[in-house]
Amino acid sequence: MEIAIALLFSTLRQATPLLLTALGGLFSERSGVVNIALEGMILFGAAAAAITVNRLEVAMGGEVVFWIPWVGLLAGALMGGLVGLIHAVAAIKYRADQIVSGTAINIAALGAPSIVLQVLYNNTSTSQEVVNRLPNVSLGPGSVSILVIFAFLLVPVVWWVLFKTPWGLRLRAVGEHPEAAETMGINVIRMRYTAVVLSGVLAGIAGAYLSIGFLNQFIRAMSAGAGFIALAALIFGKWHPLGVLGATLLFGFAQALAIQLQGGDVLPATLVQALPFILTMLVLAGFIGRSRPPAAVGKPYDK
Repeated sequence: MEIAIALLFSTLRQATPLLLTALGGLFSERSGVVNIALEGMILFGAAAAAITVNRLEVAMGGEVVFWIPWVGLLAGALMGGLVGLIHAVAAIKYRADQIVSGTAINIAALGAPSIVLQVLYNNTSTSQEVVNRLPNVSLGPGSVSILVIFAFLLVPVVWWVLFKTPWGLRLRAVGEHPEAAETMGINVIRMRYTAVVLSGVLAGIAGAYLSIGFLNQFIRAMSAGAGFIALAALIFGKWHPLGVLGATLLFGFAQALAIQLQGGDVLPATLVQALPFILTMLVLAGFIGRSRPPAAVGKPYDK
């Protein structure tokens, strides 16, 4: 029973960054812009959150102050949004290949934070540990970060926004038939910019969760492929919030199970570590042909 409870809470913790990132990617791809840069947005958000909290702690003499982690969370969200804006400008204004633009951001996310770490901490891999972390919330026999609760509450909100509001209808129209949407008076360019920046904000929050919620410092490449797994969850979930929820819970369970199996003799250690990625590839192989993406996704739009 204790093992099952531990696995459940571990699944919730592992699924949270995937869910936040996938919901962000949902907005971007529903608008017609492929966002393979989610991985980089997570890393930039994680670095911004951890470094902001550390710098504030230094300024406050190392004291525990309730508002410091929330400022760090805001910094992570803003950084993610800024990276999202860069991707949007490249993909929308300059009509760059959206895959190439996203890949460039992912590569930059592996190098740029290391430069900042070298300047601030004289190393290229980790920030200093912080004492002001995002608060935990008790759930029966365990506890989780408050961002875990936020992520799962966000699912019905995203569903309502997409399918029950005029803004959501316009967003889906832009991703399916942008020319028709334009004739109806919808500003396609503005909708796409908004959606991509919003995807960056949510990915940045996922990064902040990793560095000041789940852990207490930034570690180079700490996302460990979460952005790519979130993209797989989008495909598996058929670009629908409820489908994305189910997919991220599945991938989160695979990651939690891999953690539980580590150190045991059930499977080879390398196979255990690869389990979430094997599951991702199997899901993509089985569903990529069956899931229909938004009709205009990946296609630049000329007004």
